[in-house]
Amino acid sequence: MPSTVLVAFDGSPLSERALTYAIETFPDASITSIYVINPIYSVIDVEAGGLPVAEDWYENAKEEATRIHTTATELAAEQNTELETVTEVGKPAREILEYASDHDVDQIVMGSHGRSGIDRAFLGSVAETVTRRARLPVTVIS
Repeated sequence: MPSTVLVAFDGSPLSERALTYAIETFPDASITSIYVINPIYSVIDVEAGGLPVAEDWYENAKEEATRIHTTATELAAEQNTELETVTEVGKPAREILEYASDHDVDQIVMGSHGRSGIDRAFLGSVAETVTRRARLPVTVIS
């Protein structure tokens, strides 16, 4: 049984299922929820609303990360589990794998894809990349 589990969590229903799975399957493990702020969204914001939106993208992303961590923490608390949360900035697959390596994670758990639209495409590719490149077990929830 793993002693440290990393759950990729973006607030989507599949990430909630992944967190629940990790808590139920590895009750004695230390569980960390990771959310990655993807800088690609600053480019998307420029296209959507111009430079003023792009200037605010990081502050908005940090606020979103706080909301997502609150959701994860509350979900864990409902199951009487303490949860560590962490936010990284960069390419999601790379940041998840790097965090796992740097913190001696034994198991990664993640949803097969994220929210909807462009987020779904990005996180779907994230799950695929993490699964292919990880040097530790990865459980993908669908």
